[in-house]
Amino acid sequence: MGPPVPRRTHDHRPCPRPAVHRPSRRRHRSCRGCRPGGGRPVPRGRCARRRHRRGCRRGARVLRRRRPVGQVVADLFREDADGVVPCDLADDAARESFVAAALDELGGLDVLCNVAGIQQFAEVGKISAAGLRRHFDVNALAPLLLAQSFADALAESGGNIVSVASISAVMGQPYNAQYCASKAALLLGMRSLAVELGTRGVRVNCVSPGGIATPMIEAAAAGLPKDANWELVAKSQSVIPGFMPPGDVAESLLFLASDAAASITGANLVVDRGVVW
Repeated sequence: MGPPVPRRTHDHRPCPRPAVHRPSRRRHRSCRGCRPGGGRPVPRGRCARRRHRRGCRRGARVLRRRRPVGQVVADLFREDADGVVPCDLADDAARESFVAAALDELGGLDVLCNVAGIQQFAEVGKISAAGLRRHFDVNALAPLLLAQSFADALAESGGNIVSVASISAVMGQPYNAQYCASKAALLLGMRSLAVELGTRGVRVNCVSPGGIATPMIEAAAAGLPKDANWELVAKSQSVIPGFMPPGDVAESLLFLASDAAASITGANLVVDRGVVW
């Protein structure tokens, strides 16, 4: 997992960024970690940020998958925030416990940001039922069930949900059937929720990133088959050369979560430097 989504400090100084990029001024935000790259193998976590009425301080709650990189990310969060709680996103009881604890601690919720996910390449002949279940558990089931669990709190606050899908959700990619299928399920699942929750005043949107410059790029390449067809892999390249910085995706998440996107729901914002082939 790459660097966490940039977080705003609440010291009441003027924001140096354009107003359109400012996050909503609601009090409770929940963010599932940071997604460093679309279609990349990145175990990630979740965090919830709270803002107290008296004074302003930061806090975070992180849930991570049972992977070494997830442990490193959780440790990084501990250095900069309190209230970090580990959890297996594929564990139903653990997720429900997290929801109850988060709502009890925060007193409500305004934004749920689903960013956590996993990815492992598997060529035809090596795709397994266990691998598919693992991808669907974390990439699709967890965010959809968390959205359901937080729905009442979000409806009460007039909040919204932002989920990180991927360009892999809308295009075929070699050796990536498990990830593509799970992200497609996430994208369409969130659009379905947008229809239902729209009647309750809750917006639901997705961001679909392409390749992002993180240390996980090497890990992604290492997971490809030794005899990979690089001509097929190259078809996912963008017209703007290179990988984008994580901040580009973070700004898109912040925009959709903010009041500047008050009339946007059911959308899929593609941030991929132009993967148009």
